[in-house]
Amino acid sequence: MKKFYSWYKKHITAAIFTGLILGIITGLFLANRFEPVLAITSLIGSIYMNALNMMIFPLVFCSIIMGISSIGNARTTGKITAGAMIFFLCTTALASLAGLIIPRLIHLGEGVKFEMATSDIQATEMTSILDTIKNLIPSNPVAAFTNGNMLQVLVFAVIVGFTLIAIGEKGTALLKVISTVMYFTPIGVFCTIVPVVEANGTETIISLATQLIILYVAFFGFALVIYGGSVKFIGKESPVKFFKAMLPAALNAFGTCSSSATIPISKQRMEDEMGVSNKITSIAIPLGATVNMDAVSILMSFMIMFFANACGINVSISMMIIILLANVLLSVGTPGIPGGAIASFAALATMAGLPA
Repeated sequence: MKKFYSWYKKHITAAIFTGLILGIITGLFLANRFEPVLAITSLIGSIYMNALNMMIFPLVFCSIIMGISSIGNARTTGKITAGAMIFFLCTTALASLAGLIIPRLIHLGEGVKFEMATSDIQATEMTSILDTIKNLIPSNPVAAFTNGNMLQVLVFAVIVGFTLIAIGEKGTALLKVISTVMYFTPIGVFCTIVPVVEANGTETIISLATQLIILYVAFFGFALVIYGGSVKFIGKESPVKFFKAMLPAALNAFGTCSSSATIPISKQRMEDEMGVSNKITSIAIPLGATVNMDAVSILMSFMIMFFANACGINVSISMMIIILLANVLLSVGTPGIPGGAIASFAALATMAGLPA
């Protein structure tokens, strides 16, 4: 049994990728023909996502507290947090910019015909920076956990961590979360991707094939250039080693449509494969999964330009700048859950003069 687990752990990336491909094939060709397939995969997928969500907030809360208290120095903790935030905001702005420029250059969406439809999606309200900062402090920490407010959970954890430093605690293990969920990720990814593919259908996927291909080229290009370059020149590490280490987390995010779900896997891979200190991962990874929504920024900018071109609406340079700044702010507050960007996009669409 130990040999099997050792072999399985070594080939976990291939297993997740296999589950992803099989899930796409099943969703396209089997799920709509055999109802039990869709019912079973939806059930297992829901259980898998519930298990991940069950772990996320306790893991984030405890890992940040343990990370801060183990550093034992408020100045060092502040430097790590500030450095991570600066990096995240810069990459988010670059992602939003790329999402605006690429569709504009290639006139993405021009000539596309589609029918307008009404929707009950409520746009995310644009709040001022001061209101955002004010709401970071949870008046009721329990409600922050209950409502899934990751930013408030992060701030509460930071406060508790600094409190432990102040009273001289040495960061004893408050909770050790064993990420055995990774072993079930291939099955979970398979079961979560099947309903997604089945719901969109073959016709929809084919009709949007060109746009989807361009979008994913932008995703991969951004990751290779920005993340690969950052790893090479800032982290002084091999980009190949980095991408190989993070592939299981990336495949998990693709299959589950949730960046928050990758936190346990990302943390484990960074520590085991890249040798990053737990002091760093405990702060940077939960923070990044919450505020570093680069793919969301690219996606929302892409959609703005796509629909603007399709509707014949000119997006001026000044409007692009406004959209970029709003996109950065909205992506920070976008929850890392399936469909989390839809309400945020509705707010951006209204700003750009598009019919939401």
